[in-house]
Amino acid sequence: MTATKTTAPKGRKGLLRHLPLVVIGLVAVLGAVTLREHISFEALEEHRETLLGLRNDHYILLALGFVATYVTIVAFSLPGAAVASVTGGFLFGLWAGTLFNVIAATVGAVAIFLAARAGLGQTMAARMEASEGTLGRIKAGLAEHEIPVLFMMRLVPAVPFFVANLLPALVGVKLRNFVLTTALGIVPGALVFTSVGVGLGEVFDRGERPDLSILWAPHVIGPILGLAALSALPIVIKLWRGKKEMV
Repeated sequence: MTATKTTAPKGRKGLLRHLPLVVIGLVAVLGAVTLREHISFEALEEHRETLLGLRNDHYILLALGFVATYVTIVAFSLPGAAVASVTGGFLFGLWAGTLFNVIAATVGAVAIFLAARAGLGQTMAARMEASEGTLGRIKAGLAEHEIPVLFMMRLVPAVPFFVANLLPALVGVKLRNFVLTTALGIVPGALVFTSVGVGLGEVFDRGERPDLSILWAPHVIGPILGLAALSALPIVIKLWRGKKEMV
């Protein structure tokens, strides 16, 4: 009887740990279906005058509302993160817009990281810690090179943002390393998208839509990939030294 009483609360507690990630998943699916048309460049153009008026009359209030909205988009993996980044440049200019974008994206990323770590992440990290096989070696290697690996995930555009938020939580990386690499690693991309937003008014006046493929232009992607390669350098050097010592 005693064993049954103690097991039931533990089981409920285990289920509750997964609740934040379940809620995020449900909201993400619902948002993908219902919000795509509302968080778009078309919607931004339609409401541009209202937003610019709010910025001129209530700058701080609009900035707080913008950051809160962007945090929600990232935390729940809703569609429209790129639109939000460009909107930051459109409303607040390059430097303030980049700052707001980085703060919001970082806070949202930390929120989903903590939700994932509390549930699946805690279970998977414990299994990897206890494993002596491939999983254990992966865990040990990641722990040794956490910061370079996390930087590469942020800097390589081919890695989706939500993957770079979830995967570290599932393999048990340290929160401080996640926050540091997120806040610094997203700066180059944030600068690019925010700069697109700075000239968005002229694009709308021409009846066009912003071209976000600029991220893949050689003069833009080249330096970003260079930073990614630089972040991988400590790993390469350590591997090279290890092989040299084995010879």
